[in-house]
Amino acid sequence: MDPFVGTAPGGVPAALRKLYFVRFAFAAVWAALLFATADTLGPVSVTLLVIYPLFDVAAAVVDLRAARAEGVKAPALLVNIVVSSLTVIGLAVAATSGIPAVLRVWGAWAVLSGVVQLVAGAVRRKLGGQWPMIISGAISTLAGTSFFASAAGDDASLKNLAGYAFLGGLFFLTSALRLNRPHTDS
Repeated sequence: MDPFVGTAPGGVPAALRKLYFVRFAFAAVWAALLFATADTLGPVSVTLLVIYPLFDVAAAVVDLRAARAEGVKAPALLVNIVVSSLTVIGLAVAATSGIPAVLRVWGAWAVLSGVVQLVAGAVRRKLGGQWPMIISGAISTLAGTSFFASAAGDDASLKNLAGYAFLGGLFFLTSALRLNRPHTDS
């Protein structure tokens, strides 16, 4: 039996739909703000960089509570909370060393959280609307590798992080719109 389908399957998809819409809106606003401030590591861009994984922690906690309310265990969410929490600290420290250090931390986070998202989406696929999450997890893993590699370049920039976040937001929007539909995308 799929551990994300519990005895009252309507609860988790409804909570995920709301959460995914919020995550899309947050990612869109965040990406626009980072893009506008991405040329330097100033107080605004550093704050934005730290807020993003912090928001991810909060979203995972909301997701975990919804899953537990339905009697569902979600170990991938616990892993995500730990990884994103460590990323908050890592980004705060990396910001004192420059954009390349930030890109390395962000890249490592994107790889790890991408794998977690891919696994969570695969486990939840019977809820419907999870293929965008699975694809997003795979893209996050690849993007993380490219962020890490771009940190070594002469033109290291935070602008790609804005595009990454916005694309991730679009995947959340797509998933929200597809959740709890007939399981043709399982």
